[in-house]
Order: sequence, then structure tokens, then C-alpha cells
Amino acid sequence: MIRKAHYTDIKEIMNIIRDTVVEMHSDGNTQWDETYPQENDFLKDIQKGDLYVCERDGNLVGFACINKIEPPEYMGLPWSKKDTAMIIHRMAVSQYYRRSGIGTELMAFADQFAVQNNVQYLKTDTYSINTKMNTMFLKCGYKRAGEMIFRSKEKPFYCYEKVLNKR
Repeated sequence: MIRKAHYTDIKEIMNIIRDTVVEMHSDGNTQWDETYPQENDFLKDIQKGDLYVCERDGNLVGFACINKIEPPEYMGLPWSKKDTAMIIHRMAVSQYYRRSGIGTELMAFADQFAVQNNVQYLKTDTYSINTKMNTMFLKCGYKRAGEMIFRSKEKPFYCYEKVLNKR
């Protein structure tokens, strides 16, 4: 089940973040660290109603922030459309539920959420060396639209887009 996040979810969200950062760093991926994302990022997402969590058997197993807020770094990239887009930010899955379809479920939810809000276009990004997320975006039908430098990281971030079929 996917639902809007509540403030009471923050401890579980931060536990997933801590485990995800450890795994990322063990893979040589420094996209996230002790400076980003932080608890305050998620508290703001919850306050705005933009954070969605996935539950299994009463456990919070993953989450994603979905809204229309494009990072300024997206300006000037060769996007295929100029339409309003839903943007997927800060997505993670519990280490105990990885490779069980949670990430794909969150991505499908983003598609449905966009359609429910009369948006047929989605954008997202991830660090170029985040092979797991790059693979998932392609698996979920996203196409690479370009790259950008973000948060003063050494390597570029790949930007992805998906145009939904009108139903």
C-alpha cells in the first residue's frame, strides 16, 4: 500500500536513509551522504504533502517525494517537452525489501499520480554512478534526456524523462 507520509514515519524514513547511504558508499556511490538528504528535507516534504511511503505488513519499506518542483539545474537541458512535469525526488527502499518490486511500485505510483493530476510527463535524475537507480529508471520506461552537475558532486547526474500515454 502506498500512502502519504506522516510525521510519525520520520524515524523509519531516516533508518532507511542511513542504511541506503552505507550501501551506496560500499558501491562507490557518493550521491547521498551525511549532508544530504537530511531529516529536515523529509519533514518539509511531509509538510507540503509531497512524500509518499510504501508499506508491507505494517512496515514502512520505501518512499519517494513526488511534486512539480524542478531543480534549477534542469533549466537548459534538452527535455523533449516543455509541459508541466511531475518530478520524482529522494526515493529509497529498505535494504530488507530491495529487489522485491517496491521501487517499481513507487515508480508506477508516480505515473498514476501524474495522470490523476492531469500531468502526462515525468522527470527525475540520479548520480551517473548510481547503477541501481539508472537501471530502474530505464526498466520503468524513462529515457535519458541529458546530464547536469548537481550539489557540487564530481561526476554528472543523468536526467530522465517519461511521457505517459493519454488514457
